[in-house]
Amino acid sequence: MPLCAFCKVEDTMLYESGVPVCLKCSDPSPERRRARIALFRGLHEAVHRAEAATEAFAAITSRIPSGIPHADGVQRIRNASHELTAARNEMMEAHHRLNEFLERGTVPEDLKRIG
Repeated sequence: MPLCAFCKVEDTMLYESGVPVCLKCSDPSPERRRARIALFRGLHEAVHRAEAATEAFAAITSRIPSGIPHADGVQRIRNASHELTAARNEMMEAHHRLNEFLERGTVPEDLKRIG
């Protein structure tokens, strides 16, 4: 049996639109479906930002042949480092939000429907 495409934990025979999904993840509530999609999308985007920041940082630091960067090189390294840290923090927060949703069913306030 395939694993659930969302939680990657449960074996399932249930499919939604050709995608394997376990009973826990197949909640019929439209609000919860939108929240789940938004959380997975947010994690996906955060991972891509972190990967891009990692590549940018590696590219900047690999251009230092002597190990002693120019004055503007130091600032570029600091900027890239700050961007990398921010991107990794965003990725950890996205992981945390998704885990809270999958494990406890907690929908983040910013994703709850108003009215």
